[in-house]
Amino acid sequence: MQVESGDRGLSLSERGSQSVADRLQGVISPILWTLGLELVEVVCIGQGSRSVVRVLIDKPGGVTVSDCERAHKALVPALDVADPFPHAYTLEVSSPGLDRPFKRLQDYQRAIGKEVSLKLRQPFEGQWRITGQLMQVDEQVVVLTASAGTPVPQMLRLERTMIAEARLVVKI
Repeated sequence: MQVESGDRGLSLSERGSQSVADRLQGVISPILWTLGLELVEVVCIGQGSRSVVRVLIDKPGGVTVSDCERAHKALVPALDVADPFPHAYTLEVSSPGLDRPFKRLQDYQRAIGKEVSLKLRQPFEGQWRITGQLMQVDEQVVVLTASAGTPVPQMLRLERTMIAEARLVVKI
């Protein structure tokens, strides 16, 4: 194991939960890849025996309960070896949900052609929230067609830095 500066002599759990999550991503991601699954996020929460390692997974077409079960069974032995905590913890594997906030460019790309809701950092033509069909996205810009009835121009081109939160619009 490589030791990064500032980490000398500390166990994984003593380096902070973000650090543990980052290290676990390197263990978890290749295992999920072999199962045809994508790692969305690793979150470590709680303390002591109440610690939880939450692994959020995805795949094109969505995640099934069977996918979560297969991932859980494949991850347990690897995490036993990685030994992220000096005590017992709970491993949870789940889908991040349909209405999860977009965190990466890939999340935006997956939503092209679908209706999204954008919460803005500052109002755009008086609007803090804009809903529309996502047309294009890259590292800097999001292009969408605003939904009918909104008081903003039909075709919008927004810098991604203007967006505080983006989500799919889920219709029930």
